[in-house]
Amino acid sequence: MKLTIGFLFLPLLAVTLRAQSRPAAELIITNANIWTVDKAHPKAQAVAVLGDRIVAVGSNAEVEVWHGEHTRVIDAAGKLLLPGFDDAHVHFVSGGSQLDNVQLNDATSAEEFARRIGEQAKKAAKGEWIRGGDWDETKWSPAQLPTKELIDPLTPDNPVFLSRYDGHMSLANSVALRLAGVTAQTPDPPGGTIVRDTHGNPTGALKDAAMDYVYKVIPELSHEQRLHAVKRALAHAASLGVTSVQDMNPDYADIAVYSELLDRGELTTRIYAAPLITQVDDQVKIGIRRAFGSPYLRIGALKGYADGSLGSGTAYFFEPFGTPPQTHGLLSDEMQPLSLMRDRMMKADAAGLQLCTHAIGDQGISIILDLYSEITKAHGDADRRFRIEHAQHMAAKDFDRFAQLKVIASMQPYHAIDDGRWAESRIGHDRASRTYAFRTFLNHGVRLAFGTDWDVAPLNPMLGLYAAVTRATLDGKNPNGWFPEQKLTVPEAIEAYTMGSAYAEFQEKEKGSITPGKLADMVLLSDDIFSIAPERIRDVKALKTIVGGKITWDAMAGGAQ
Repeated sequence: MKLTIGFLFLPLLAVTLRAQSRPAAELIITNANIWTVDKAHPKAQAVAVLGDRIVAVGSNAEVEVWHGEHTRVIDAAGKLLLPGFDDAHVHFVSGGSQLDNVQLNDATSAEEFARRIGEQAKKAAKGEWIRGGDWDETKWSPAQLPTKELIDPLTPDNPVFLSRYDGHMSLANSVALRLAGVTAQTPDPPGGTIVRDTHGNPTGALKDAAMDYVYKVIPELSHEQRLHAVKRALAHAASLGVTSVQDMNPDYADIAVYSELLDRGELTTRIYAAPLITQVDDQVKIGIRRAFGSPYLRIGALKGYADGSLGSGTAYFFEPFGTPPQTHGLLSDEMQPLSLMRDRMMKADAAGLQLCTHAIGDQGISIILDLYSEITKAHGDADRRFRIEHAQHMAAKDFDRFAQLKVIASMQPYHAIDDGRWAESRIGHDRASRTYAFRTFLNHGVRLAFGTDWDVAPLNPMLGLYAAVTRATLDGKNPNGWFPEQKLTVPEAIEAYTMGSAYAEFQEKEKGSITPGKLADMVLLSDDIFSIAPERIRDVKALKTIVGGKITWDAMAGGAQ
């Protein structure tokens, strides 16, 4: 009998002694359905957090040894726990600002579009700019571009400059055009178009580089306005389970606000900032390299533009597209001449900075791959993690090159179900079959990093996962999927939104999975997206968001923490 007792007691004593020799966890989540995105240990039941790091992942019993007198315990009640979502492509300050601006994306007619702008003008002070919008004329019948005449009578005392939802076209009223000095005699700039009527007069619609005429006369956001926008964006991200974002082309003033909030301990979303490549000399001068900074705020990447967008008719294609007059699209002003972009990229790469380049049309993408290839030949092999942002319309010949150059496809699944309403009518079936080609990229061994392009599209990652898994267009006309052969499985889509995005910012050893040693960034969801019908994924909510072991969102406790 004594032998039996001793035999049972010794392992128990060993566990007790081990527990006594380690510090107690500050947070334990138990009774969870954990999908870790760690291929070595994909599923677990509990996780322990010490400081801002995960220290244990396993069964309830295995993690219980980390339980101490002051440990906070969350009973997940069987809910799905995932790594926090890392949005690989956002415009964070404009997203935060848009939460307070006039909302036009769901306006279903030109009349509704104009009515909302008029209501905003009634609330605005005389001379105050009316901004934001994210309008989408493809939801109107007829689907015609808006003109200044539509809004001039409603906005006589306010300059108006409203973005199309893709960010590559805006509508100005006559007040704004007058302030910008845009007339019938104003030339189209390189990489931009002033849309004109039959008499050559500006209609108010400005494409890509032509928008700069107006941007130059819009007052800069004050520090207080920028701070307010960032705080709005942080709270919104937390409410959706987004724990990291990669901010494309922020102003330095934006980064200064992030730094200020970091110093105050109020930066609740991790940010990797990628200013415009036109500012390459600034980062080269101070000698920083890719992913420089702290776990909460880093720089060292640069964002460039190859072309525009399909919706604005400015994506750059090998073959013409659209209705007459047919167009090949536009190369951005940064690409004119091409040697200018080449020189900037070479300088950035030589300095160890990461390149993230917007390219949507097949020829725009192909030219960027050419430039990336030239860099590799000139500077030799290195772990560069070249990125192409959007990678929307691929030429068949370039999937292999993407893989050979180890380029990351930084993509936004929601765009596929949005553009899928009309893209095929503009570029034809063949080219549309290679639009947001998630499956083809994976089959070629290309890494995917998922995001949203917020505020171009909603920040909600559930909508992105839904889009990647179903490819069901927003108009309801493709319930089985638009080019369904490009669908992903739920695990593949989650991985692209977590580990894929972490890899795209050189942080795969720090986050992206629920693994001991990594940052404790996690989200508890209302439903199990592995078991519910795929069409229900879009309705799933974040119950709790955890960043660095701290709860930043708790739906049951009233929201932001």
